[in-house]
Amino acid sequence: MQQSVKRVGCLAQFEITRLCLTKSGVLSLLAFATAWLIILYYPVNYAVEWVYSDSLKDIARDIFGAFGISELLNWPVPEIAMYWLIALFLYPIFAIIISSDQTCADRARGTLRFITLRASRTEIIYGRFLGQVLILTGLIALTLIASVIIAVMRDSSLISVAFSLSFFVFFELVIVILPFIALMSFFNSFSNSSRKSIIYVGLFYGLLPMIFALLESYVGQLSYLYYIFPGIQLSNIINPTDIELSFHLLPLIQMLVLLVLSQFLMKRTSI
Repeated sequence: MQQSVKRVGCLAQFEITRLCLTKSGVLSLLAFATAWLIILYYPVNYAVEWVYSDSLKDIARDIFGAFGISELLNWPVPEIAMYWLIALFLYPIFAIIISSDQTCADRARGTLRFITLRASRTEIIYGRFLGQVLILTGLIALTLIASVIIAVMRDSSLISVAFSLSFFVFFELVIVILPFIALMSFFNSFSNSSRKSIIYVGLFYGLLPMIFALLESYVGQLSYLYYIFPGIQLSNIINPTDIELSFHLLPLIQMLVLLVLSQFLMKRTSI
């Protein structure tokens, strides 16, 4: 058991090393950094104007109210509120893209077969998953710290409340991304290309809802089927006052189910 945990840790560490030291990994980090620099400089940096400006606050209240998220305007740190709104929907996309190649490249090159000489397929699944979780957790922490710095530079008296809100946002975002990373583990368990894995995600979110809608027209209400989709709870957790325990349990259950399915397929797929 101890050796198994150690091998999972080594595989997770390899994921971090591969991201930082390979050309594709560095390019991914540069693209991510560029996107977040734009986000932090414009919507996050100017969030306070939307909330406190006499000419814009009514417009912001109307827009936020139309989407049922007017509660965010009451957050004491507008920068964190804007970060939360953007990150909640962007990080699942980043999670899909960044974790799209957990075992695909190794399978295509044939190196996955050599890795299995030192680690079981189950350890590979969980090690690569853990590595991606650590990577995305670190990215969330960095961008969130940057948002806190922007808020504190505007008003240093906000430092305590900004850190308090950031802990809440960090916790929620980590839970949100877990099933998306596990979803990519599932597609990686039989795919030999990261591009194919992303295409599978598009088909998963594009075709299955239409199939479910067609089934509902013949069978009746089948709303419970939609719980297989990671992120289905996102619209319900925008307002922090509306977050229920079930909205935390659902992504964790989705993650566990997807990892078990990944493990099952990995054991039965040729490498």
